[in-house]
Amino acid sequence: MGDLLMSVPAIRALKESFHCKITLLTSTLAHDIVKYITEIDEVIMYDVPWVKGGEDGATSFFDIVSMLKQHRFDAAVIFTVFSQNPLPAALLAFLAGIPLRLAYCRENPYHLLTDWVAEKEPYTFIRHQVKRDLDLVANVGATTNNEHLSLYIPENEWPNIQERMIQAGIDITKPWLIMHPEVSEKKREYPQELWIKTAKKIISELHYQIIITGTASSNSFSNFLREKIGKDIFSFAGLLDIGQFITLIHHAPLVISVNTATVHIASATGTPIVVLYALTNPQHTPWKCPAKVLFFDIPEQARSRNEVLKYLYTHVFDKPVSIPGAEDIINAVQDLLGQS
Repeated sequence: MGDLLMSVPAIRALKESFHCKITLLTSTLAHDIVKYITEIDEVIMYDVPWVKGGEDGATSFFDIVSMLKQHRFDAAVIFTVFSQNPLPAALLAFLAGIPLRLAYCRENPYHLLTDWVAEKEPYTFIRHQVKRDLDLVANVGATTNNEHLSLYIPENEWPNIQERMIQAGIDITKPWLIMHPEVSEKKREYPQELWIKTAKKIISELHYQIIITGTASSNSFSNFLREKIGKDIFSFAGLLDIGQFITLIHHAPLVISVNTATVHIASATGTPIVVLYALTNPQHTPWKCPAKVLFFDIPEQARSRNEVLKYLYTHVFDKPVSIPGAEDIINAVQDLLGQS
């Protein structure tokens, strides 16, 4: 979901510049948030075999080629991070008969791309993912004056969420904030004991109530936090659909999260965010919103085997970065909330 949200300004540029219909080809992981992105007209869901959790059979690949061919698309834009190879997706578009195909590519794609932009990241420079995607579409004349992330916020959900908060024991007349400890990759986890210390300080020193968010799979950790901390901490893990989650983040005064999709949802709603940022990819920090980013290293044994990402660890992340403590987080929270 985070990758998709960071592509929204570029998708907006395509729509505004060419007055075109946008169909998104995306995975099941990103599918749920698509209906809250107003720039997208239609979605095709398919887990391509060259991404984590993708299909492992050739039959489904040729089925998607046939289906894309029936749509008779005019053009395809392939969004990637700099460590990804666009050629499998370019081949998919080529076989589907899509006449115009745009992407960054490190090697010469010959006929697979009609509009080839030479890949220079990360060896020459590194850009934020949003800027990377905007620069890609600018190569074919697509621009926008609005480079912010955006989401449709279902405000009709807010009264129901407030009622749920009251039922959970939250005093909605007193300040509260969101803590989102869940990660999709274990290597980006922030230590449990530091979550506990941070939560205790937020409650005792800042006098804020805490709402823990996450999927149902993070319930056990949410309950563990509640047991360790006691009062003024409440778990909404697994209780909200994506629309309700967006609305809750929109109304929150602040979110504390690891680097995950929650960060980009907060960027899209303009919610201040403190990010505990595991150094996996430097392109994905919050975009154009109030934020404090606290970096930390990931264990060497957990680092990616991708050779492009390995370059980051020898040339970009080449100095040790210690893990931020509870006091660092509290200082960041106070700065964003405007407290002394």
